[in-house]
Amino acid sequence: MSESDFAELSTVSTQVEDLIERVVAIAERHRGTDTDDVAIRLFEVERALHTARRTLASASRNLR
Repeated sequence: MSESDFAELSTVSTQVEDLIERVVAIAERHRGTDTDDVAIRLFEVERALHTARRTLASASRNLR
């Protein structure tokens, strides 16, 4: 087990959480407008980021 790896993954996970919030905020601004296609793509990005966060959490658990 590497505490530094665990700490780094924790930091990355926090950054992914921040990215999710930022992407959703942008997507919400485009939802229901003439650029709704942008919102749709950004919500796809949000889902991918949630998957990445879950995968990071799984990797972190395996380090403990």
